[in-house]
Parts: sequence; C-alpha cells; structure tokens
Amino acid sequence: MTDELQKLVLDAHGGLKRWSEVNTLVADLSVDGPFWQLRGFPHAFLEEHIEVAVHRQHIAVNPWVSPDTTMIFDADTQQVSLTTTGNRVVDSLTAPRLTFADYDISSPWESLQVGYFLGYAMWNYLTTPFLFTFPGVRTREIQPWEESGQTWRRLHVTFPENIATHTAQQVFYYDSASMLRRLDYTVDVNADVPVAHYVDDYKTFDGLVFPTRRRVHRRKPDGTANLDLASITIDIHNVTSSSTSSTAS
Repeated sequence: MTDELQKLVLDAHGGLKRWSEVNTLVADLSVDGPFWQLRGFPHAFLEEHIEVAVHRQHIAVNPWVSPDTTMIFDADTQQVSLTTTGNRVVDSLTAPRLTFADYDISSPWESLQVGYFLGYAMWNYLTTPFLFTFPGVRTREIQPWEESGQTWRRLHVTFPENIATHTAQQVFYYDSASMLRRLDYTVDVNADVPVAHYVDDYKTFDGLVFPTRRRVHRRKPDGTANLDLASITIDIHNVTSSSTSSTAS
C-alpha cells in the first residue's frame, strides 16, 4: 500500500521528524554534461553553492555564470532574479515557465531560463522525499520493476500546480533498503523529453540521507534507459542543514 512505502522511504532518508525540524539546506555541487553546452553554458556550473528553503520552494544558486552574481528562484512570486553585491537585482524573469512555450529540444535558453530549470530541479531533488508530504502531493504504489537483477518498488507521484517540477506525473523507484535508485519523468520545459534519472552514492549529512551522484539519461519507449551517455551529471559534495532560515531572499 502507498502509505507503507512512503513511510519506509521517509524513514530511510532520515525520518519525518528530522526533516520537519530543518528549514534550510546548504550544498556544494558540480553540474555538468552535454545538455548545458546545448543551452549555451558549457562547464558554467562546475562549482555551485546552493541554499534551499525546505518548507517553501525558494532556492539561491551562486555563482551564477559570473563570480559575483547569485540566481534566486521563488515559486511564491513566480520570479527568477539575478542579484549582485548587496543583493542588488540586475535582471529578473517573471512567470518563467511560460517563456518556454513552443520551444523544441534544440531551442537556446537565456541565463534566467537555465536558472529556473536548475533551481526548481535542485529544490525538488534535495527536498525529496519530504516533498511527498506537502499539501496537494499525491502518492500511490504501482507495479514493481526489475532492473540490474533487483526488484524495485515504485511510487507514482502527482504534484500540484503550485510546485514547480519537471512534470506533474513522476515515478520513483526504490530498492530493498527503501533507497531511491531511479526516477522517471518527462520535462515540460524541454519539449517533453522522457528521462530516466539514476541516483547513487548515498551519504548522511546532519541526520538526513541524500544520494550524492545523479546521472540523467534518455528513456526509451519500452521504459529502459539509454545508458550510453548521461546528458546531465550532478555530484553533491556536502550538505549542511539549519533550523533557522538563512536562504537568500
């Protein structure tokens, strides 16, 4: 049953009580892969420092393209901002998701569009599975999946419109230890490309458990992944948490 799997997953990743105590996550990570070159930003995100508000969708990423700038995405205001020294706003984009209308897979993106995509994605990745407890998020267990000689339980998750994410319907795969191994989705802002996103190299930081290695692959029509090339790679170096909000605003 869904409640059982969701509870197992939360317990395995630190527990609902511990997650509920945390207001802010701070992480250092490297982001790479041919996807960013296609968007016009090759090797621009190899050293990033991010601050995530856990209970609301707000994230700050710096440096953003240049050393003295920070990108901020806030879902409540539906705005992406670029700030520099003294939190001075030098550029902004309102209702960023609407700006991708009619884009195809090869359409170039502007800097703040890339910021929106990376910002909402990393917020989702770092707050999962606590994110499943948010109002309006619905989960149900579906048929298991066989891969790599293992049976993975699968959780189908439906996200409400107020949460910026890749797409409303996603599937999360869990191993026998209730650790996330893979997640499937299409990318609304990238011409609905089907994705199989693999995670591993779990580490515990401040009582919370995170996968620190992420590899994003194309998903084939039969549900298997094309593992020849990872279009996006994400490596998380460390995560710290705080019970008092210090996320940039």
